[in-house]
Amino acid sequence: MRLFDPCDLTPAGCRFMMRVVWISTWCAVVLAAVTLAQHGPESVVSGTKHFEKTVIVSGLADPWEVTWGPDDRLWVTERSGRRITRIDVATGERHVAVTLEEASVPGGQDGVLGMALHPELLRGSGQDYVYVAYTYVDRDRPPDPRVTDPASPYRHLYGKVVRLRYDAASGTLGNPVDLLTGLPASNDHNGLRLAIAADRTLHTTIGDMGNGQFGHVCHPIQSQRLPTREEIARHDYSAYEGKTLRMDLDGSIPADNPELAGVVSHVYTYGHRNPQGLAFGPDGTLYATDHGPKTDDEVNVLRAGGNYGWPLVAGMRDDKGYEYARWFESTTPCPGLTFSDLEIPPSVPRDPERTFRPPIVEPIATLFTVVTGFNFQDPACKGVHFICWPTVGLSSLAYYGGRGETGIPGWDSVLLLTTLKRGSLYVLPLDATRQQAAGPIHRYLQSENRYRDVAMHRDGRTLYIATDSGGLVEALGGGSTSNLENRGAILAFRYLGEGRATEAPPRTTRTEPGETRPAREPELTGAGVPPTFTARQAAAGRLMYDSHCAVCHGTTLTNGTFGTPLAGEYFRWRWSGRSVAALYDKSRDTMPPARPASLADEAYAGILAYIFEVNGIPAGAAELPPGGDALARMRIP
Repeated sequence: MRLFDPCDLTPAGCRFMMRVVWISTWCAVVLAAVTLAQHGPESVVSGTKHFEKTVIVSGLADPWEVTWGPDDRLWVTERSGRRITRIDVATGERHVAVTLEEASVPGGQDGVLGMALHPELLRGSGQDYVYVAYTYVDRDRPPDPRVTDPASPYRHLYGKVVRLRYDAASGTLGNPVDLLTGLPASNDHNGLRLAIAADRTLHTTIGDMGNGQFGHVCHPIQSQRLPTREEIARHDYSAYEGKTLRMDLDGSIPADNPELAGVVSHVYTYGHRNPQGLAFGPDGTLYATDHGPKTDDEVNVLRAGGNYGWPLVAGMRDDKGYEYARWFESTTPCPGLTFSDLEIPPSVPRDPERTFRPPIVEPIATLFTVVTGFNFQDPACKGVHFICWPTVGLSSLAYYGGRGETGIPGWDSVLLLTTLKRGSLYVLPLDATRQQAAGPIHRYLQSENRYRDVAMHRDGRTLYIATDSGGLVEALGGGSTSNLENRGAILAFRYLGEGRATEAPPRTTRTEPGETRPAREPELTGAGVPPTFTARQAAAGRLMYDSHCAVCHGTTLTNGTFGTPLAGEYFRWRWSGRSVAALYDKSRDTMPPARPASLADEAYAGILAYIFEVNGIPAGAAELPPGGDALARMRIP
C-alpha cells in the first residue's frame, strides 16, 4: 500500500541510488551490527490510542489488496471474485472496474491478488495504468511436475503480472497487457503482492509454493535456488519460487538488477517463505513481511541481491525454535511419511540454523521468537495448536509517518502490520534511519477478524482494513473461532484520541445494513446409527483430502493454519451428536473454498470416510452413501 508519494524521488536519481547501494554498500549492510527486535509474544504492548470503527462494506469476495486512489476512492482486489472494485468510503457504493475472467481461483490462496496504481494515475500524463497480479491456467506451458493428477486445476496453474488502462469517463479498466507470465503458482504460498518504486520499477513477491509441508512435503523448497542463464533465455521462471522480483514497467529485466550466480534476472532478493507484505517508505526503503513456520514471522528491509535465509533459517540465525527438515531426503521414502509440524521422524535429515554459513540479511523484527523447547501444543487451544504458536500471520504492511500535527500522535515513523491469526493491527516503531526497529511492538484493533491489508485515508487519521471472508482467528475469549465478525469487509478506523491501554475491541458506530454475524449451528439430538464406510473408501478419500483439503486443514487434520481441525477435541465439540448429512452438506456446499460442490458426490463421501477413520470410527462392510436420507439417519459419535 502506497501511503506516500514515490514521485518525491526522480526515476533517474533513484535508479542511480539503487546502483550505488548494490555496488558499494551491500557487504557492509550484511555484516554490520544492527539493533534487531527479537522478542517473545509477551513483549507486545497494548496500544493506548482509541479508534472508532465503521463498516464501509461487507460481503466482498475475499478482498486482498486495498489502496487509496487519487480519485478519493478505495481500490480493492477481490481474490475469489476475480475483480477490481472501487469503493466510495462516504456512501459504501461499489463500482466494479474490471472482472478478470482469465483469472483462475481453484483454492484459498490463488486468484486476483496484488495491485499497484501507477504514480501518474489521473494526473494528466496519459499514464493511467493499474498493475495487477493473478493466477491463471496456461496449457501452452509445461504442467507442474508436482501435480500428477491430470484433472487437477493446479496442473497448469501459473501467475502473471498484467497492466490495465483506466478510463475515468466510464470508471473501468481495460486494454490488458501481459508484462510477465508463467510465474510459479500453487495452492499454497503464492505471494504476488505488488509495489512500484520511485525509479518506476515494479516489485512483486513470490512464495515457496508450500513446498516442504502438507501435501507438498516431499517437494524440495527452491527458495535458495537461483535461475540459470538458460532458464531465463527460455522464459522458464521455476527458480523464482521464494523470491522477490524487480522489473521495469514493461515487464523487462532492469539492467541494474543484481547479478546472482553470474546471472541477471528479475530476481531482486531470495530466501523467502511466503512474503505477502510489500511497501516503500518515503526514502525508498523497501519493507516486506514473511510468514514464518511456527515461529518468526519476519519484518524485513529488502536489499538488492540479499539472501534472507529460508529454508535454512527462519527469523534470525539463532537456533531457536526451528531447524530445517529435509523431508524429501528421508531414508524412509517420503511418500510413506505423514507430515507433522511438531515431530520430525528420525529418517528425515535436519539442519540447525547455525550450520548455514553464507551471509544472510536478518529481519529487523520477528513476531515472535521463542526458545527451543517451547510448548507448541498448548492444551488451552483445544487442539487448534497453531493458534497458540508465536507467529501472528503477517499479511501486509504499510509505512506511516511524516504527518506532523495532522497525523496520529506518536506514529512519526512506524510500520503498520496486519495479522490474520491474531485479528489485530501491530505497530512497529522505526529508528531515525528507518532501517531498524526502535522500541516495543504495540497491538491495536483486536477483533475476531482476519485482517488482510491496510490503507490510509489522505486525512492521515483514518485507517482502512480489508478482512478475509473465512478462516480461523484467535477468539477474544481464548482459543479460536471461524465465526468471523466482519466477513469480506472494508473497515474504517478513525483516530479519536489517547487513553489508557486496552485490549477491548474499538467502538463501532454503525454497520452496513443487513449485516449479521452468523450464529453457531445448532446441535442435533435424537437417535441415530453410527456412520458406515469401508477401508477402501477411506483410502480413496485420503487421496482426495490430500489433493483438495490438506492445504487448509493440514495433513493430520489438526495441523492446518487456515481451516478448522477435522479431528480431535475441536472436531468432537463441533460435530459430536450431529447428523452425517449436516457434515456432508457443509463440506459440499463450502468446499473447496473457491469451487464449492465442484467435486463428485462420491469424492465428498470418501473424504468424510477418511475423516471418520482418523477420528477412530471403525470401517465396516458398507460404503458411506453420497447423500440421501441414509446420511440424515447417521449420527457422528
